Amino acid sequence: MNKAELVEAIAERADLSKASAARALDATIEAIEGALKQGDSVSLVGFGSFSVAERAARTGRNPRTGSAIKIKAARMPKFRPGKAFKDAIQ
Repeated sequence: MNKAELVEAIAERADLSKASAARALDATIEAIEGALKQGDSVSLVGFGSFSVAERAARTGRNPRTGSAIKIKAARMPKFRPGKAFKDAIQ
């Protein structure tokens, strides 16, 4: 499912126009991104939690040449599904 298909599904289920559903989806994504940028986590009970994980700097290998390269430290988004969500897809 891509974004357009997701917007269509939201519009049908919530009885909204596709434009309204697209704005609602974009606003939700922006709100989650904003909270994660500030270092907060977002918990949606029954669905899951979004958080930020710190990844330390490390040494890796260039697969083409085999030489060692330095990989910078990074902040990565992380999603942990909730129990109800995991149970729903099994």
